[in-house]
Amino acid sequence: MRPSLKTSAVLLTLSLALSTGAVSAAPMVTSLNAGTAPQAASSTAAKTFTIELNGSAISGKGFQPSGAKEPLIPLRIVSEALGFTVTWNTATKAVDLNKGNIFTTVKSGENRYTVNKMNTTLSTAPLTKENKLYVPASFVSKVLRQTISVEGQQIVIAPAAEHMKESGVITAINTDGKYPSVQIKGTGTSGIVLNVGEDTLFQMADGTKLTLADLQIGMTVEAEHAMFSTRSLPPQTPVYQITVKDTEKPAMLLGTEGTIESVTTSEDGTRMIRIKGTGLSETSQSEIVLRLSADTALVKETGEAVDAAAIVQGAKVIGFYGPMLTKSLPAIGTAWKVVVVTPQP
Repeated sequence: MRPSLKTSAVLLTLSLALSTGAVSAAPMVTSLNAGTAPQAASSTAAKTFTIELNGSAISGKGFQPSGAKEPLIPLRIVSEALGFTVTWNTATKAVDLNKGNIFTTVKSGENRYTVNKMNTTLSTAPLTKENKLYVPASFVSKVLRQTISVEGQQIVIAPAAEHMKESGVITAINTDGKYPSVQIKGTGTSGIVLNVGEDTLFQMADGTKLTLADLQIGMTVEAEHAMFSTRSLPPQTPVYQITVKDTEKPAMLLGTEGTIESVTTSEDGTRMIRIKGTGLSETSQSEIVLRLSADTALVKETGEAVDAAAIVQGAKVIGFYGPMLTKSLPAIGTAWKVVVVTPQP
C-alpha cells in the first residue's frame, strides 16, 4: 500500500535500479504535487503532447520548451499508469518509484538517474511546472524500460516484455551481505550476475521448492530475470525465479577453472584430465586430476551438451567435482560436470 505524499514536498531524486529492462503497465492515473522546487518558466513556444499508454490516452500531457531536445512528461501520472508505486521519501527529500525488482529515485534539479546502482544522465534534469514534476520522455525507456516513441504531437508508450529466460551453469554464489547473487555462464567479468531479491523463487525442474542455500556451483539452472541489466562487467540483473535443471542435487561441489594440461587413459579405459588454473572456492583445488565417468556431464557455459571430442589438451574448462579426493599432488577426484569454456571473440 502506498503511503500518501505530502503536498508540501520539495521535488524528487533518481536512485537505484538497473540500466536496461522492462516492466508491464497497470493503468492508474493520479498527479504528483511538488512544493518549493524551482518552477519551469512557461513559454508560448512550448509544444504540448498527448500521452498514450497501451492504446489509451492518459490524463497528463507532456510539453517541450523551445530549445529542448525532447518532450518532458509528468512523472507520477506516467509512472503510476505503468504500475509503479510512487512514495515521498522524507529522509532524502525525493520520490521513490518501485515495481517488483525495479527501484529508482527521482530528485528535482539533479540530472543523475541511478538504475540498479548504475548512474546515467538524460537530456535534462527533472523540473517542476505548475507544481508537478516532469522528467524527459527518455526516462520511460532508459530508466523504466518501456518502449516509447514520439509521433507528431503524441507520445506513445507500449509495454515491453517483462521477463526473459536464460540458462547457464552456476560459477559463483554470494550469500553474504545485503545483496545476495548468483553468477552463471562464466567467471570473473564473463557471464551474468543474477541479483536475488526477497521474492525470488527457487525450485527443481519437478517443482520441488528450494532456497538459495540449496544451490551449488556447477548446477545448470534456468533463470527468469528482467529484460534490463547494468553495463558493468559482468552485467547484473534482478532474477525472479531460478530452476535447477539437473536431476541430481549433489550435497557439495568444488570447482576448478583452467586449462587441460593433459588427457590420459587409465588401464581400465577411464579418461582422466589434468586441469591447472584457479579454484572457484576456498576448498577447491588450483590443480586437479579428474576422472571422466559415464555419468560426467560435458556441457557449454549455457548447460548445452558438448561432444567428448571437445575434451582435449589446451582446452579451457571448468571442472566440478565432489569433496572426496586423494591426498596425492595433484589430488584426484571424479568429475561431476565439465564445462567447456567458449573462446572469447
